[in-house]
Amino acid sequence: MPDSVTITDNRTGESVEIPIVDGGVDSEQWRKLLPGIWFYDPAFMTTAATSSGITELDGEAGVLRYKGYPIEQLAEQSTYLEVAYLLINGELPTAEQFDAWKHEITYHTFIHENVRKRFMEGFHYDAHPMGMLVSAVAALSTFYLDAKDIDDREVRDKQIIRLIAKMPTLAACAHRFSVGQPFVYPDNNLDFAANFLSMMWKVAEPQYAANPVLARAIDVLFILHADHEQNCSTTAMRVVGSSHADPYVATAGAAAALYGPRHGGANEAVIRMLTEIGSYENVEPFIDDVKAGKGRLQGFGHRVYKNYDPRAKIIKRVADEVFEVTGKNPLLDIALKLEEVALADEYFTSRRLYPNVDFYSGLIYQAMGFPIDMFPVLFAIPRTSGWLAHWGELLEQGQKIARPRQLYTGPAQRDYVPMGSR
Repeated sequence: MPDSVTITDNRTGESVEIPIVDGGVDSEQWRKLLPGIWFYDPAFMTTAATSSGITELDGEAGVLRYKGYPIEQLAEQSTYLEVAYLLINGELPTAEQFDAWKHEITYHTFIHENVRKRFMEGFHYDAHPMGMLVSAVAALSTFYLDAKDIDDREVRDKQIIRLIAKMPTLAACAHRFSVGQPFVYPDNNLDFAANFLSMMWKVAEPQYAANPVLARAIDVLFILHADHEQNCSTTAMRVVGSSHADPYVATAGAAAALYGPRHGGANEAVIRMLTEIGSYENVEPFIDDVKAGKGRLQGFGHRVYKNYDPRAKIIKRVADEVFEVTGKNPLLDIALKLEEVALADEYFTSRRLYPNVDFYSGLIYQAMGFPIDMFPVLFAIPRTSGWLAHWGELLEQGQKIARPRQLYTGPAQRDYVPMGSR
């Protein structure tokens, strides 16, 4: 007998049996039985707004796979550009396909001079880099008018390449402007991660030589952040994309969602928490305060994961490799002690609160010299490939424009009262 649920309208006695398919039930049958009755689910806690074949996330088992490939294997053996190809095209590339993909990405990293000189340099001197990035990505819509022809697959593919290629350039440009340094042009002789580090840190040397350990660390972090199913920013991408907006403004909408501290600010919150704890000796008193409701343990727990975040295990290993080069982040001992104490405490384990990817990523970025304001920007660079994969998927699905319903809780009808009589 197939898995199913039966819904009965107690007002009429009518029932409908709905099969459970891929872990969900079709709302169309609900609508037929209960027209005008809406499923109330703030924040989409139990609602699947779409079907997707991009990322599989099993929070109970702590599993994350891109197109069926375990994140552990991709982080160990792949590169970010190969993973981006996988997300966009559905399969890992052949050597010939990857060479063509890498060449296209490399030679689209440059941005129009007017974007840099007239747009980026028009921001206030203390503008937040993420605000600059969101605005700049939206502005690209006015430079590539062909992007509005979203029904043409060839045109779509061209915009996808442009966006993946230009995000590191725009990100580095936003940083350089925010610290009063001159813009550094992309170097087509460098690979994706090393080129980004060159645009960030190059001073006067003929060619920036990125430390290979640090370049690889950035690449792995980009793989881990490339996609994560239907999170807030990906949902924003799909909602904006469902209106058939071009990919630049849709990506800007997704990046704007990521700009919010509840989404893209988690690793920054970890750094601030560790800084406030201040010393190894203060860890246990801090844990006691958290248990007493006087504080919050940042970087632990996740909306979806009810097990150890698989990305956290990978990123902890990357942290060790980075600190061998940069020297240990002074906050690391506090972080390690915090993890040790929390994972040994039934209060946290019974609530299934385990470290997530944000617990160590901020420590790595800080050790590499990135200011805290750049943390959400570093998130946006790799997530662009995931956003665009979902954008392309929803267009292929022919998804209707997003339009959720609401439960009205305001006043009943009332008549207008002239101002003098109020």
